[in-house]
Amino acid sequence: MLIAGLYVGLGTLLVLALAIRVMWLRNVHAVGIGAAGHEDLSRAIRAHANAVEYLPLALLMLVLLAFEQTRPALLHGFGIALIVARVLHALGLSSSAGRSFGRMAGAGLTVLTMLVMAVLLLARFV
Repeated sequence: MLIAGLYVGLGTLLVLALAIRVMWLRNVHAVGIGAAGHEDLSRAIRAHANAVEYLPLALLMLVLLAFEQTRPALLHGFGIALIVARVLHALGLSSSAGRSFGRMAGAGLTVLTMLVMAVLLLARFV
């Protein structure tokens, strides 16, 4: 369970860093709600929201796999892949609203990691 806690902590720090960036940009642009046409703020909002949309479910699966006594190497593999994927995605989206390596690699690795974890969880009940 300590392994899952490591990645929950790292994921939380990532979400907080993205939230602080949104708060900072809102202050810089004097925007209370929305992005008011500021592209950098809009991208920061989406990077934060996207992390909040994917990380909770992915981390829940990681915790459940830890409860199921999944091998530590697999848990670390999933955790590392997930954190790297979310950082890549956040960097890619923060730098460009269009296609970017970080966005594509981060999204793909996130989906792949979540898919493998979901299949592993389901396979334990079949």
